[in-house]
Amino acid sequence: MSDTSSPGEAGSDAEMLAGLRADCRQLAQEIIGTFSGDPATMIATAESCTGGLIAAAITDIAGSSAVFDRGFVTYSNGAKQDMLGVRAATLEAYGAVSAQVATEMVLGARRRSRADIAVSVTGVAGPGGGSPDKPVGLVWMGLSGPGDLTSAAELRWDPSWSRDMIRAATVCAALEALLGRAELRSGSQDTPASP
Repeated sequence: MSDTSSPGEAGSDAEMLAGLRADCRQLAQEIIGTFSGDPATMIATAESCTGGLIAAAITDIAGSSAVFDRGFVTYSNGAKQDMLGVRAATLEAYGAVSAQVATEMVLGARRRSRADIAVSVTGVAGPGGGSPDKPVGLVWMGLSGPGDLTSAAELRWDPSWSRDMIRAATVCAALEALLGRAELRSGSQDTPASP
């Protein structure tokens, strides 16, 4: 396998990235329409590997001030602890890219905001930094919403994707998760997941 891409391959990557970004914009528009109301459902984000791109996708859309409360960019472990209250013991035991840290991040975002629903992401966007246990493309996403229903989901993107594509795909997944959780805001009877 060659280390260099042909022009056709590069074009395909660029087209895929453009498609992901267009999808993200459409999802963000749907979030504004879905979450706006009387009263509006407020959103908070807690981001590591995406560095604020989820918050940016939402706030790029006019009317986002009705539904977006705040975003936390917690790229370092210290920031996760200082801004979101992630426990040092959790980081030491499981590492930053884990279900446990994603869960503590999203719960911290809800506690430290006025949000009804929050999403968190922590992962390995590449091109380096991966390991056999935590390869490039691995992302954990936390979601917390109505009735304190909290969950963590594992996302695995193709490790051959560019950093930009992994981050864009993660943004789309987070926006889709927020839309899915919006369906529960009328009162879910589901049992909250253990953090």
